[in-house]
Amino acid sequence: MKTFLFVALGGAVGASARYAVGMLVLHFSGGQFPWGTLVVNVVGSFLLGVLTACLTFSWSPSVELRVFLVVGVLGGFTTFSAFSLDVLLFTERGRSDLSAIYVIGTLVLSVGGLFAGLRLTRAILT
Repeated sequence: MKTFLFVALGGAVGASARYAVGMLVLHFSGGQFPWGTLVVNVVGSFLLGVLTACLTFSWSPSVELRVFLVVGVLGGFTTFSAFSLDVLLFTERGRSDLSAIYVIGTLVLSVGGLFAGLRLTRAILT
């Protein structure tokens, strides 16, 4: 039960951060493209890479702290469901071009963010 509560608390933190970033990006982008969702997924992937490297090379937190950060915070921060809805909306609006760019861009940048975070942190820690 304690682990479950850590996940829930982390999820609240991550979801709140996602909302804040989304609103900030929307303010600056004008809302014609789902930049907020793209940003949180790429940044979240990068942070997962950093965290993975830290957990592998230099840090051994409790199970509760690990699930708080990975499942809770980062799981609440990134948002695949919103991404999926954005793809659907582009497609329904007849913008298959933007839908494809968004899918490919999100995949490449998010996976790239994970690798970049992992490699950067490994280089710093080792």
